Amino acid sequence: MSDPTETNGMAGAEAAGGAGGAGGRRVRVVLVDDHRMFRTGVQAEIGRTEETGVEVVGEAADVDQAVSVITAARPEVVLLDVHLPGGGGVEVLRRCAALMADSERPVRFLALSVSDAAEDVIGVIRGGARGYVTKTITGADLVDSIFRVQEGDAVFSPRLAGFVLDAFASTDAPPVDEDLDRLTQREREVLRLIARGYAYKEIAKQLFISVKTVESHVSAVLRKLQLSNRHELTRWATARRLV
Repeated sequence: MSDPTETNGMAGAEAAGGAGGAGGRRVRVVLVDDHRMFRTGVQAEIGRTEETGVEVVGEAADVDQAVSVITAARPEVVLLDVHLPGGGGVEVLRRCAALMADSERPVRFLALSVSDAAEDVIGVIRGGARGYVTKTITGADLVDSIFRVQEGDAVFSPRLAGFVLDAFASTDAPPVDEDLDRLTQREREVLRLIARGYAYKEIAKQLFISVKTVESHVSAVLRKLQLSNRHELTRWATARRLV
């Protein structure tokens, strides 16, 4: 988590005093991500409550776990991965709609994802999330984003805000891409990274999966799209502006 562009104009949490811990500010957070190592890393980065003001009160790895933990813990903010087993982040939002609508104790959602694809951003925002940041965000800025979402603000990584503005400014629904719809969310992630020139090992590290799993996803993508190699895949993705 070290990309200096992921500030979105936010004064870092240090400016708010002690990375969010000053002034007695507290926020209860649930982490939802299907990668245990990533959850552990986020917990270590932001979960030092006395320092950051963030108290991690629960974790979940799939949709059913997420809904159960969120309902039981009633956090102020949920850090939600977009791609989850069981239906993805959008399904979590759908099943937690009543909690988001609670006027006295609303549960607010901040998407935290490796994906920076427009359809992912727009999907979770339409579902009710208050913001969307990518996993390159710094720990201090993530803490600041959590508090801003708790207070009702909308928070986005700078480039992603444009997707939302464009989507909601348009009255036309985005066209359906039947070829793209054949792919799972994880296959789409791998597709984009392959098209951007990442090696299999780099993709595996970024997505917290094995190289063999990356190879399996690439084979599935090539088969479903009826392509022969990664060069054809790159041209296919570029033509659809997925890169």
